[in-house]
Amino acid sequence: MSTMLTSEPVTFGSPGRSAYIPAPARLIDVRDLTAQEKLFRLRLDDGRALDHQPGQFVQVSIPGVGECPISLCSSPTRGPDFELCVRRVGEVTTHIHELRPGDVCGIRGPLGHGFDPQEFIGRDVLIVAGGLGMAPARSLVQYILDERTRFGRFHLLYGARAPTELLFRDDLVRWNESPDVNFLLTVDRPDPQWRGKSGVVTTLFRHLPKLDPERTLVAVIGPPVMFKFVVIEVLARGIPQKSVFCSLERRMKCGIGKCGHCQANHVYACLEGPVFRYGELKALREALE
Repeated sequence: MSTMLTSEPVTFGSPGRSAYIPAPARLIDVRDLTAQEKLFRLRLDDGRALDHQPGQFVQVSIPGVGECPISLCSSPTRGPDFELCVRRVGEVTTHIHELRPGDVCGIRGPLGHGFDPQEFIGRDVLIVAGGLGMAPARSLVQYILDERTRFGRFHLLYGARAPTELLFRDDLVRWNESPDVNFLLTVDRPDPQWRGKSGVVTTLFRHLPKLDPERTLVAVIGPPVMFKFVVIEVLARGIPQKSVFCSLERRMKCGIGKCGHCQANHVYACLEGPVFRYGELKALREALE
């Protein structure tokens, strides 16, 4: 698997849209998710949809400050508006957190390869999300729920470090009450008020019903250290490596394979990922370190 870089213009989404030039997008709504994360709903000024796949990302730019890659956390089935979950970790994300409805930022994308929904249609689906990985996972969850009759059994496992770090609490309540998804939730470090399950996300596997190895596709989305242990659980249930997909967001910066920050061996995560089959990813030992 190799990437051939070229100086030719790169396009994405709608035909003719350049991956090098930010498109103006206006902030429609913003709300707090945790002490560190906010949810932003935006709309491109030209009114066009991003035409993205679940699992893809965009580059968000603030003029005079810089840009950073942010995963799309809403499904393309939800219309032209799109949502981003942004954790405040540096100068650019701090400026993004200061945006208010009506403000404009730049958007390049969608970029990378996400989850191909066509490959999941007609199959049972298991999504395992950890920490901030729930942000890109939410896009795939929404897609499946919006097109529910096209998929088989649907299991969603989510683990966070603490109750205060749980993302999308309103969604969690809806998923927990929905007959369309078998939703299981845990936290590593419960507080005195926590009444749910505790432990790392792999402890939730004991609560799953028997999976059909031939029908089940698995999406693992979270920190790389989580992949190894989740995949052990998945393979122990007879699911082949080719049916396991991992979303790897590895030090991405430019988003178009020019800077080399996300390079693992000969592979650029921003171009050939962030979604890889596990069989491809395990051959890139550097990617999981």
